[in-house]
Amino acid sequence: MAVSKFLDNIEEYFCVWTMAIMTVIVFIQVVMRYVFSNSLSWSEELARFIFLWLSWIGASYAVKERSHFRVEMFANMIKEKSRIYFEYMILIVWFAFSFFLAWQGTMLLIFLQETGQESAAMRIPMTWPYASVPVGCALMCLRLLVEFYKLHKNGLPAPASPAAEIME
Repeated sequence: MAVSKFLDNIEEYFCVWTMAIMTVIVFIQVVMRYVFSNSLSWSEELARFIFLWLSWIGASYAVKERSHFRVEMFANMIKEKSRIYFEYMILIVWFAFSFFLAWQGTMLLIFLQETGQESAAMRIPMTWPYASVPVGCALMCLRLLVEFYKLHKNGLPAPASPAAEIME
């Protein structure tokens, strides 16, 4: 799937670059504060906003990597034949929740746009940091649709052994 490959690269590069930029900003802030006894007024706020974007886009990328936290105790108690339906149910509920967050995040953006709320230090519209929620959740919905398709086409993935995860 060309869309999935494009999405993989965009999310991965975005996460790497935002983490690098955030690290540099925080490092400069620490140096300014402890070496020069003067801090930048905008650096902590910008780092927080970057972290928001990193978290929500990273959550979408984590769907592809199957690295979200999972409690498999219940799934392991279900018979193998019924387990695929359990996985379908999980994906559907997860999709519904992500869609709900994307929808409500969009409603929040509309509200913030109407009120004209700005950030305290940088004076940018608060729609920019809060836009991470609907964007990340919409990307997560796309990822979940891809996972649903893979589950339908390929069946259940092979269970990963704990030793294989340690070796990676």
